[in-house]
Amino acid sequence: MLTLCQPDVQAMTITEMLARLKQYQLLPQFQQELIIDAAIAEIDCTPDEIAAAHQQLIAKYQLTSDAAKDQFCQQRGLTAEDLDALLTRLCRIEKFKQQTWGHKLESYFLQRKPTLDRVIYSILQVEDADLAQELYFRLQDDEQSFAELARHYAPETANSLVGPVELGAIHPDLAYLLSLSYPGQLWHPIPIGETLVILRLEQLLPARLDQAMRQRLLQELFDQWVGSGGEGWGVGSEGVRG
Repeated sequence: MLTLCQPDVQAMTITEMLARLKQYQLLPQFQQELIIDAAIAEIDCTPDEIAAAHQQLIAKYQLTSDAAKDQFCQQRGLTAEDLDALLTRLCRIEKFKQQTWGHKLESYFLQRKPTLDRVIYSILQVEDADLAQELYFRLQDDEQSFAELARHYAPETANSLVGPVELGAIHPDLAYLLSLSYPGQLWHPIPIGETLVILRLEQLLPARLDQAMRQRLLQELFDQWVGSGGEGWGVGSEGVRG
């Protein structure tokens, strides 16, 4: 039976620890956490705010029972005190996000909205130009539906109805045309790569700055900030010493 020796982590020097983090490709993540800690150092949370963070953690990891919470801590090597510290840190991070970017969300949303709007559209892809033109006229004259034509002429993409999907997740050329379309507008065959595409917008679902969208955009801005090395805090790779 194979017996694994538990490494004595506490006996490692800082230099050895950093070398291991680098070896395991965890050093960038460690540096990012240092950036975050420097940013939230002066932020305090009220008991109500910490309780709200607790509820978010429960929902995220489905910690709906004491057994689930115990398992969560055991898997991560956390004590009850560690868990309290984690909750406080999460609360401070959320408060930092709000203080730093909360007032910018409206303008950032307007900047991002063209890629956040969702669409439902019909699409047919064929390689032959004459066939594409013929199918376009059949659709224009309501002789056949997208689904019928897809089954006969593009069986590999028989699901001709796509969405709802964000414009930012679609091929840029298609997204551009759909952003200009009105519901029901049928486009002439368009060359995309090696195929010809017939496209029709079925429905536009404009993005809204609701609570879920606010949280998403806050997280985007936070991730961009962390990824940039924490502008203004000066904690980067040179700030970690062994």
